[in-house]
This record gives sequence, C-alpha cells and structure tokens, in this order.
Amino acid sequence: MQRLPVALATLSTFFALGHSLSSSAQEQDTARLESLLTDISSLSAEVTQLIIESDGGVLEESLIQMHLLRPNGFYWETLDPFPELVVTNGETLWNYQPDLEQVVIEDFNSDESELAAQLLSGKTDALGEDYEIRAVTEDDDFVSFQLLPVAADSVYARITISFLGAEIESIHVASKNGEQTVWQFTKVERNKGLAMEQFEFQVPEGIEVIDNSSDA
Repeated sequence: MQRLPVALATLSTFFALGHSLSSSAQEQDTARLESLLTDISSLSAEVTQLIIESDGGVLEESLIQMHLLRPNGFYWETLDPFPELVVTNGETLWNYQPDLEQVVIEDFNSDESELAAQLLSGKTDALGEDYEIRAVTEDDDFVSFQLLPVAADSVYARITISFLGAEIESIHVASKNGEQTVWQFTKVERNKGLAMEQFEFQVPEGIEVIDNSSDA
C-alpha cells in the first residue's frame, strides 16, 4: 500500500483536526443560540423596525409594540408611522387597519410569518440544519450570532441575532437582493406571564370585516 509522505500526512491530519474543531465550535454556537431562544416563554418589547434599501438608504422606520406567548400567541402592533395590528392565537390571524376601518381574518400559517416571529416563537428544531451558525461578536454580556443559509436558493444572504445577557437585542436580516431588515428590541420583558386573552382580537363596532378564514 502506498504511504503518504510524512509532511503530507501531517498536513492532512491537521486539516482533518481543524475541520473537527470547526464543526465542534459550530455545534456549540448553535446550541448556545437555541438555548437563548428556547428560554423565552413570553416576551414583550418595543421594536424599532428599519427597512433598508440596497443603496443603504432607509426606506421605512416603524415603531412597534410586540407581545409573544408561546406556543401560539403573537401580537405585532405598528404604532408609527401608520397604525396597524397583526395578532394571532395560533389558529386565526387578524389584520386590523384602523385607517381603513377594516379587519381581515385569515387562517394562521406559521410558515408565512416573518422570520423574526418564527425565531422568537421557538421554531428552532431545524436551525442547525438550515444555517451555519457562528458566534461572531462577544464583549462582556453581548453576543452576536451569524447565520448563513445552507440552501443555495435561500432569499437570505445573512442573518445576525444579538443578545445582551439573556435578552434579545436585535435581529438583522440581509437579503440577497441587497435589502435589509433590522428589528431593534428595547424595554424587553421576558417570561413575565402574559394572558392568552391578549391574542384574541375583538372587532370594534362599525369596522368592516373581511373573513377569508376556513370558518367563514
């Protein structure tokens, strides 16, 4: 049997070891991120949402009040510049637009929700399969995780999730078309015990109802 030269064999072993260490580090970072995300049973926060164009200009800046109660409750109310409420109990989704004096009712599909909502709602089962995950910034209690999609046809180029201690600080999504979406979280209250009634929308009087749900 032909033997590799000593130097080549050593180099081969070095790269194999490096790959093993790299994989181990990625597994550890994935586990850390999953632990931080799954430690959220309920969450309330003010969210500043930035929509950034490919040239770097800010297309839209919104102020949002968010509430989340796992496994099914999600409340996303845009306060400024244009009021709008999206709320679901996990079965029904209500989209209330006060300016139009209407509410649209649909069946809820978690796969169609915003990526931030999916992550915060605990959809982390396939996180390590769908993304290469690395902790890229660490300073005292601050840590950022970079997620690179494994699938070549993903619309995302990169996702960065940052925490200050155990609290979510921001989610930054960069799309392959150059556009970016940033969610910055402040006034965070985690695991404070929200009531499920907060995720049941009561239609105000005089509001037009467009019911596209299967129960309509």
